[in-house]
Amino acid sequence: MPHYPVAAVLLLTTVLLAACANYDFRVNDELVYTPAPLFQDFDIPDAALRTCVEQAIADGDVRSARQLQMLNCSNAGIARLDGLATFDALTSLKLSSNHVRNLVEIGAIGTLQALYLDHNHIVDPVPLYRLPELRSLDLSHNPALQCPAGGAFAQVTQLLLPAHCRQ
Repeated sequence: MPHYPVAAVLLLTTVLLAACANYDFRVNDELVYTPAPLFQDFDIPDAALRTCVEQAIADGDVRSARQLQMLNCSNAGIARLDGLATFDALTSLKLSSNHVRNLVEIGAIGTLQALYLDHNHIVDPVPLYRLPELRSLDLSHNPALQCPAGGAFAQVTQLLLPAHCRQ
């Protein structure tokens, strides 16, 4: 019978335990481990946004607000973003093809690096001016957008604006 090195046995045990990270562990009917529950401590009134966030939390096995770093809620019927700033570690947010108008909530997420707001109803881009990490921004196809002042998005390396702002 072959002898396995202790390291190999420990590695196998670790892999097997990691595969069961979402399950309770019991020894002799005594609970010895319960995984943290999925993150639920947020209030998002817009039903479409709430559904999208809940799905992202489930898909990503998110246990805290800071664990959610990427969110794609395109074509979801979202009108309001209230409560989204709870997820203050978001680096990428895609809200293309929705009914978003007000960006105040997004202006509070200072970690955003990529933001896609094309095909919405955005008028005022000013809340986005104070996003220091923002490098990619798509505001195209927002026909009522007030064109940003020169230098307003100086840190952004990829900026897409509606046709009326490029004239």
